[in-house]
Amino acid sequence: MIKVYFDGASAGNPGYSGAGVYIKRDSGQEERHSLPLGILTNHEAEFKAFLYALELCIEKDYLSVSFRTDSQLIDRAVEKAFVKNSAFQQDLNNALKLIDKFQLFFLKWIPDKQNKNADILARKAIYMQKDHK
Repeated sequence: MIKVYFDGASAGNPGYSGAGVYIKRDSGQEERHSLPLGILTNHEAEFKAFLYALELCIEKDYLSVSFRTDSQLIDRAVEKAFVKNSAFQQDLNNALKLIDKFQLFFLKWIPDKQNKNADILARKAIYMQKDHK
């Protein structure tokens, strides 16, 4: 099964933000993706990173996937299909629609130290933006 690690990061809250996605395929091949997100809060960046990871996998036809996140907010929101803060409702709704496209979908919370690759990629995306070059 393909493992996808994702992370959102912000330099400030809000501040310049980035998404990082690290994909490890069954063959051992690795993919690394960084996406600059502009000015967002940390939680917004986490949701955007999750959506980016879902979209990447669908684009690549990776439809049996185990996603890993260090964000308890994302993990709980997906598990319960509910988010307390209405500011994240649309992102959650979009994520749930994308999740329906997968043949097998798993989401697992992991500690920060197990998500280093995605974190590095998210931070790289912050520095790809104009004011941080």
